[in-house]
Amino acid sequence: MNYLKWKEVAVDLLVDIIASMAIAVGVYNFALNANFPVAGFSGIAIIIYHLTGIPVGVGTLILNIPVAIFCYKFLGRTFFLKSLKTIIISSVFMDYIAPMLPVYEGSRFLAALCMGVLCGFGYAVIFMRGSSTGGQDFISMAVKKVKPHISLGIITAVQDFSTILLGSILVFKDVDGFIYGIIVTYIMTLIMDKILYGMDEGKMTLIVTERGEELAVQIDEYTGRGSTILRGMGSYSKRKKDVIMCACNNKQMYTIKKMVHALDPEAFTIIVESNEVVGEGFKVEI
Repeated sequence: MNYLKWKEVAVDLLVDIIASMAIAVGVYNFALNANFPVAGFSGIAIIIYHLTGIPVGVGTLILNIPVAIFCYKFLGRTFFLKSLKTIIISSVFMDYIAPMLPVYEGSRFLAALCMGVLCGFGYAVIFMRGSSTGGQDFISMAVKKVKPHISLGIITAVQDFSTILLGSILVFKDVDGFIYGIIVTYIMTLIMDKILYGMDEGKMTLIVTERGEELAVQIDEYTGRGSTILRGMGSYSKRKKDVIMCACNNKQMYTIKKMVHALDPEAFTIIVESNEVVGEGFKVEI
């Protein structure tokens, strides 16, 4: 048990180092010199840096201390301590490691793209280890605890937009900079979602029909995908129905949709996005 505990601590430290390096390079070496506002406490720290000269890492740490203390009871001891460790490591990398590397001085768009990818990767792997870089994550989770009816996406979006708008007004005073800030936030969110929820996106269909077994055979023949037949009943007609559930990739779904329409025009077909499909024929987790 002791060995497993120390192994987990070592993995957490390694992840924090790799992720903090990615975030620090994204913010310091790409965003800082490109003069566009970014979301989160990093964005507020950049504003403070431009106004006062306080290093970004120190600014982030100073901002996090009162927020972390205030939000402690909402977050729990384990999450709080793991996040505190990550905050300190990421601040050190921001102020001492990233400045040792060259600063990118090229296209603002490429700077925004690189920052979005690097920071999205860094934040995602930190979240996967049950930690965070603090800042607006603390605020978002605390607000969610108090107001559970408000979605986390809305809370985060309001905070991000406010920070970007504040940076545009106080420091950069540049419409293009504001647009780049929005682009960075979108790319960062996209990368985080891909890493957190999987790269194996696909689609899932639910087909309500009276010819379940026949359609299941045809799906297998046309696409090589197996399916599951659930037994159902129409709530109004009280007629027995088959509900075919099948997961496949995007290209195969087009074939299935055409085939179902040809064989049973009365079938009711529902197609939904699947963030991740795991299993035979898709990704197998070990």
